[in-house]
Amino acid sequence: MARYYKKKKNQTIKIIPLGGVGEIGKNMTAVEYNNQIFIIDAGTTFPDDSMPGVDIVIQDFTYLEENKDRIKALLITHGHEDHIGAVPYLLKKINTRVYSTRLTNGLIQGKLEEHGLPTNMLKNVSPGQTIRLGDVDVEFISVNHSIPAACAIALHTEVGTILFTGDFKVDYTPIDGVHMDLQRLGELGRQGVLAMLSDSTNVERSGYTMSEVSIRETFKKVFSEAEGRICVATFASNLHRVQQVFDAAEYHKKKIFISGRSMVRNIGIAVELGYLRVKKDTIQDISKINKFKDNEIVMLTTGSQGEQMAALTRMARGDHRQLKLEKGDTVIISASPIPGNEESVSTVINNLAKLGVKTVYSALADVHVSGHASREELKLMLALVRPKYFIPVHGELRHQIMHKELCVSMGAKEKDCFILELGDVLELTNNSAKIVGKVPAGKVLVDGLGIGDVGNIVLKDRQKLSDDGIITASMVWDSKAKKIVGNPQILSRGFVYVKDSQDLMDGAYKILGKLKNEINNKKITDVAEMKRQVIDRLKSYTRKELNRDPIILIMISEI
Repeated sequence: MARYYKKKKNQTIKIIPLGGVGEIGKNMTAVEYNNQIFIIDAGTTFPDDSMPGVDIVIQDFTYLEENKDRIKALLITHGHEDHIGAVPYLLKKINTRVYSTRLTNGLIQGKLEEHGLPTNMLKNVSPGQTIRLGDVDVEFISVNHSIPAACAIALHTEVGTILFTGDFKVDYTPIDGVHMDLQRLGELGRQGVLAMLSDSTNVERSGYTMSEVSIRETFKKVFSEAEGRICVATFASNLHRVQQVFDAAEYHKKKIFISGRSMVRNIGIAVELGYLRVKKDTIQDISKINKFKDNEIVMLTTGSQGEQMAALTRMARGDHRQLKLEKGDTVIISASPIPGNEESVSTVINNLAKLGVKTVYSALADVHVSGHASREELKLMLALVRPKYFIPVHGELRHQIMHKELCVSMGAKEKDCFILELGDVLELTNNSAKIVGKVPAGKVLVDGLGIGDVGNIVLKDRQKLSDDGIITASMVWDSKAKKIVGNPQILSRGFVYVKDSQDLMDGAYKILGKLKNEINNKKITDVAEMKRQVIDRLKSYTRKELNRDPIILIMISEI
């Protein structure tokens, strides 16, 4: 239990969102108090369509790196990627301890080992526990979400208490039997909470979010009606959903075969730590799948968001090395598309239809429920905690605005609710709050082993390549004779199919032939000017003929 603090008027707390506001995912907030910095969460988000080739998106750590000597701890609410995915990248820059529950730290440990990082900085805490870090009492409070051991985090200081709800919903029949600690949240409200940062993801949804247990009967029904193999795709970290799949498989006496590296890793960790219940022989090695009858097989895979390299996506395309889907199989996509992923998911469903596979997804049956609170639960949280100042987070701008309006509708003053942007510095005393500045914040793109080396120019080039393709023009320059020798060559990739566009290519060759004559007649003598002329003339030609703007590469070899 946190100690009682006598409030001090001239002290301040600063709250700085570095991710998770104005966007879905990439959650991270820095809290400054008494010259100490506490970081809440370090997550990733998916790249959007404007980021071809990018694997994940993380936060800009510039401000944290500049102040790394003041960082006291990294505190994690739960084990989803949008809250832990950036931890390895952060720990490569900053040496600090990480505090979270056993399951969350178990998932983080797997990530650190993949990155070749030590794991001795991971420190386990339990829901309901309060620990002293520097000048702050840090309290972990049990909440319900779609993964076990999720927590809200309260920072108790002499200025006041700052509460981070983390991702939550109110589930009265939780899969693991662990209830949200509404009593403790109410106690905090009675004692006084200076500021609350609350999950805004589902603020657009009226009513209450359904309990995870509500989809149990749907799973059992789909499993009983399936004549052939069953394939269930969900998030690898949605462990409550994974438990539902285990339960349904065991109820129908079927075996589980797991595909997808993250799915295998997460399930292994959760089973080892006791967060997933499964009989010893239910999970079978995927290499033995052909030894079982079709009606005994349940494949549990990644790919619910249509990710290009995920197991379900590859099965739908027919290029998975071990698993082939065919007519008579049933696929359950047990997730809703994250905004921006709708087209990818639709493509997967269409590809499955071509294979003759029966596909069940959220638009057709109750095979998914959200892990986030709807409006009535958000109102309950506000009523219990009654924060002096309110900051909606974990949502895009419209979610933040709607959550602020919800808070005001319950009696809060509009001036006491803050819509923060990335990098805003909100300074709090025990009787005032105002934005006092801004720190560097934004998106850093991770592409393979490269971190932050893909900028706007690279992205624009990639987008142009995907839209209009590339033309490579090459010529040979005899520096002694001061002329072009041989015939210019043109290579097209992703621009036009040369065999079907001979007239167009002939026109391009005429342009280079004319330019060659001008160069050899000494009208153009500078190599840099030669390159510029090739680009300008070919660009003008392609725009006029096809209204396209391919990337044009020039190679002038000197002999």
